[in-house]
Amino acid sequence: MADHLEASVTLPSDPASVSAARAYVVGTLAEWGLPADTEVSDTVRLIVSELATNAVQHTFGQSPTFRVDVVLDRDERLRIGVTDSHPRFPRRLPAAVQQDNGRGLVIIRWLTAECGGKLRIRPTREGGKTILIELPWAVPAQPVTGPYGTARPPRA
Repeated sequence: MADHLEASVTLPSDPASVSAARAYVVGTLAEWGLPADTEVSDTVRLIVSELATNAVQHTFGQSPTFRVDVVLDRDERLRIGVTDSHPRFPRRLPAAVQQDNGRGLVIIRWLTAECGGKLRIRPTREGGKTILIELPWAVPAQPVTGPYGTARPPRA
C-alpha cells in the first residue's frame, strides 16, 4: 500500500449528512483494505457518527458545512478529522448534569482509547475547529491465495 493515503468530503450541516459521513469513511476504509464487517470498522463508524452529529447539532447554524478527512500514514496510523467553522470548542459537562445529550465526546474519547488511539481538538486558521482521532491501523490479516483462489499451505 502507499505510504500516504488521503480522502475528504465536505457535507452540508444537515442531519442527513451524518449517515453520508459514515458511509463515506467506511467505504474509503474498505477501499484501503479494512472490511466493513470488522469490529474496528464498527468502532470507526460509531466515532464518525458522533463527530458528524456534533458538527451538525452544536454549530447552531453558524457552520453551513463540515468536512471529514481520512488519512492513512505508512499503514500504521489512521487519522479521521471532522472540521466545522464554528469557533466554540466542545465542553465537557459535569457528571452531575442530567441531560439526554452532551456525552458524544466522552463516548468518542473512550472508544478511541479502547483502540489505543488519541483524540485531539485543534483550532483552524479560519476560526473553526477540527476534532481529530488517531488510531493504530489494524487491518485483519487476509489469507494468502494461490493461483486458483485457494489458501496455500504453509511451507515445511
